[in-house]
Amino acid sequence: MTATAPREEQLWSRCAGCATLLYRKRLRRNLDVCPECGVHARLGAPDRLRQLADPGSFRPLPDRPVDVDPIGFVDVVPYPHRITAARAGTGLAEAVLCGTAALGGHPAVLAVMDFRFLGGSLGCAVGELITRAAERALDDRAPLILVTASGGARMQEGVLSLMQMATVSQAVAALREAGLLTISVLTDPTYGGVAASFATNTDVVIAESGARMGFAGPRVIRQVTGRALPEGFQTADFLLRHGQVDMVVPRRALRGRLVALLAATRAGRAPAAATQRIPVPATRPAVPRQPAGGAPGPTAADPWATVRLARHPGRPTSLDYLDAAFDGFVELHGDRLGGDCPAVVGGPALLAGRPVMVIGHQKGHTTAELVARNFGMASPAGHRKALRLMRLAARLGLPVVTLVDTPGADPGVGAEEQGQAAAIAENILALTVLPTPVVAVVTGEGGSGGALALAVADRVLMLQHAVYSVISPEGCAAILWPDRSAAPEAARALRLTAPDLHRLGVVDEIVPEPAGGAHDDPDATARTLGDAVRDALLPLLDVPAATLVRRRRQRFRRFGAAGIGARTGAR
Repeated sequence: MTATAPREEQLWSRCAGCATLLYRKRLRRNLDVCPECGVHARLGAPDRLRQLADPGSFRPLPDRPVDVDPIGFVDVVPYPHRITAARAGTGLAEAVLCGTAALGGHPAVLAVMDFRFLGGSLGCAVGELITRAAERALDDRAPLILVTASGGARMQEGVLSLMQMATVSQAVAALREAGLLTISVLTDPTYGGVAASFATNTDVVIAESGARMGFAGPRVIRQVTGRALPEGFQTADFLLRHGQVDMVVPRRALRGRLVALLAATRAGRAPAAATQRIPVPATRPAVPRQPAGGAPGPTAADPWATVRLARHPGRPTSLDYLDAAFDGFVELHGDRLGGDCPAVVGGPALLAGRPVMVIGHQKGHTTAELVARNFGMASPAGHRKALRLMRLAARLGLPVVTLVDTPGADPGVGAEEQGQAAAIAENILALTVLPTPVVAVVTGEGGSGGALALAVADRVLMLQHAVYSVISPEGCAAILWPDRSAAPEAARALRLTAPDLHRLGVVDEIVPEPAGGAHDDPDATARTLGDAVRDALLPLLDVPAATLVRRRRQRFRRFGAAGIGARTGAR
C-alpha cells in the first residue's frame, strides 16, 4: 500500500497491487490485505505479533540488543547514524522482536523480523537476539516460531554479519536435537543470508500469500544473467511448485494454521538431558603463521589491491592445490539427486600420508575454464554434492578440508528454482554438527553465503591475499554509494582482508604468500598451504566428537553481539 502521511495517521491508502483507494480502518480490519485484489501489505513486527499471539500473552524477552559497530563502517553516513534513524523511524531497538507468547493456548517462543528497520538486515545484534530466543525455547521446552522479513545480511557489519547465519543455524540445530518443533513463516521479502539459513532450515516452512523468497534478489539475477525472469518468479506459489515450502497460507488463516501445527505436534518431547545451552566463550584468536626464516608476518595492503589479487586469473585453484599439496586425490561426482556441479570438486586424498576428504570451489585460469566452472559459483547441486561428501567423511571417520574460492553462490534462475537458499542453509546446519574435524582455508574470494557453506569449521585459515566478505565491494557500492565506482572505498569499509578478519577473530591463522601473490609461485604457496592445514588439523584428531562439535558451536556462538561487544567495545 502506498501513502504519504505516517501510517498510523492515514485515513486512506492506495493498494500497490490494483491502485484502489481503500479506507484505512477497513484495511486494518482485513489485516492489511486488499479486499479488492488480495495483495498483502507488509506488516511491522508489533502488528504481526498482535495478529498471531493470543491477546495479552506476548512477553518480550528481557535481552536488550548490544550496540556494536565492529568495523567502523562509513558510506555516505556513519553506520551508528543509520541505526539511530532506524530506531526513530520504527520505535524498535533492532530489526527483530523476540518473546514468549501463547497461540491458541499453546506456549511458544517467537522471533519476528521487521523490514522497516534497515531492511530487516541480519547483523550481530539481530543474530544474538534470535539465538537467545532459540535458547529460551530450549530452556522452556517450547516450539520456536520465526517470522522472517529481510533483505539479507547487514553489509555495515561486514563478514561478522555473515557469521550470524551459522550462529542462528546452530541454535536451530540444538532445538532439532532436543526434539522441539521449529517453524519459519516467510513474509515479503525474505532474501540473502536469512533465506540461506534459519528461514529455510526449520522443520516446517510456511510462506504467507504474496511472500517472495530467494537467495539472490530479482534485480541481481537480471543483472548477472541478462535474462527476463519467469512469471511469478520467487513468489510463494513458485516456491510451493518447486518444493521449497510446506504450504502457502493467506494472512487471515495464518494464525489458525500455526495453532493447528502446535496442537498436532504437542505430544512429542525429547529427554531434558538433550537441552544444553552453548555458552559464549572468551576466546583469543591465534597468532598468524610466520614465514620461513623468521621474517615478519603478513601485513595489510590496500584492500582494493587485495581484492584484485584474490581474483587474479593465475591464482592457484582447488585442483591445483589438490595436485601439489595433497596425494592420491580421487574426485567424486554428483549430488545423487540428478546433478553434478562443476564449480565444486571433492573426494578423498592424502595429506602428509593421512586420509582426508577435500572439498573446494573450482574456478579456472582461462576464460573457457571459468565459464565451464561457472566462475566457481556453486549451484544447489554443488552444495548438495559437498553435503554428501561431508556426510561420507563423517561415516568413514575422515577429517574434512575445505578450500573456499568463490564470488558467491550461483545467482541464476535455475539455481533459485532448485532451492539455492535451502541448499546453503542445509550445509551450514550440517557443518555445525559434523562429528569429524573440519579445517577451512579461504584461498581466494570468500563471497557471502556461498563461501560460508564450506567455511563453518573448527579452524579457519586464510591466505594472505585472499578476501572474505558479506558482499562484493561492487555490490556494496551499488547499494550504499551513489554508483559502483566507489568499489575501492567499499572494499576499505568492509574490512575484508586477512589481517582485518584475523583481528575480528573470524580467521585463526594467516597463511603467507610469495611477495607478488600466490600466482607468482603456485608450488611454494601449495607447500605452505599444505603445511598450515596439517598443523591446524593435527591437534583436532584426538578430540572426542562430542567435544569437537561443542567447541565448534562455541566458536560461532561468540559472533553474537555479546561476544563481539566484549572484543571490540560497543560504539
